[in-house]
Amino acid sequence: MKLIAAILVSSMMALLAQTGVLAERDPHYRLQPEDKVDVQYRYTPEYNAIASVQPDGFVGLPLVGQIKLSGLTLEEALTAIRTKASEKLNEPEIVVLLKDYVKPFFVVAGEVAKPGRVELHGQVTLIEAIALSGGFKDSARRTQVVLLRKSTKDIAEVKLYDMRKLMSATGIHEDIAIRPGDMLVVPRNNVSKIEPYVRLSEIGLYAIAQKFL
Repeated sequence: MKLIAAILVSSMMALLAQTGVLAERDPHYRLQPEDKVDVQYRYTPEYNAIASVQPDGFVGLPLVGQIKLSGLTLEEALTAIRTKASEKLNEPEIVVLLKDYVKPFFVVAGEVAKPGRVELHGQVTLIEAIALSGGFKDSARRTQVVLLRKSTKDIAEVKLYDMRKLMSATGIHEDIAIRPGDMLVVPRNNVSKIEPYVRLSEIGLYAIAQKFL
C-alpha cells in the first residue's frame, strides 16, 4: 500500500510540474521594463552603475554596453553581466542588486469612471477593483465583465463575470481575488463569444482587451 501511495504521489507531482503549477508556486522575481538594477564591481568601482531596464528589455552599462536582462532573475542577470565583463576583465567580482522595481498593479479598461493602471496593495477582490476604478459608467455591461489573466508567457486565460450576481447577497461569496498583472475589461455591449484562452500578441493584454470594447 505504501508503495502504491508513493507512486501515486510521484505521478501527481510530475503532472503538476508539467502543467506549471509547481513552477509558479514560488517563482523568483524576474526583471521587467522600468526596473532599476545596481551593478557593483568589487575591484573596479569605476564601472559601477545604476541603470533602468528599457522597454525593449535591454540595459545600458559601462564596460559591457547594451545587454538584455528583462525576464531574467537577479542571479541570471549577474551571470549574463559577468560573462560579458569577462571579455575585458579577468574574473571580475560583481554584485547585482534590485534598486527599484515595478510595483504590483492591475488594469481596468472600458466603461468605468477611471480606467487605467491601479497599484495593488494587499488583497483586492474583483468588486473592490471596480470600486477603485471609480465604479461603472451607466453605459457599462455589468453582466459581462471580462477578466484577462496571464497563465503563461504567451497565453492568457479569459473569464466572464456577472457583476450584478457577484454584488448580490447570495453571490458575494463567489467574489475572487485580483492578481498582479490582471486586466479587467468592462464592455459597453454584449460579448458575443469568448475563448477560454487567447494567445498574447507582442503588445500583450492591451491588444487583446480591444476586442471586447
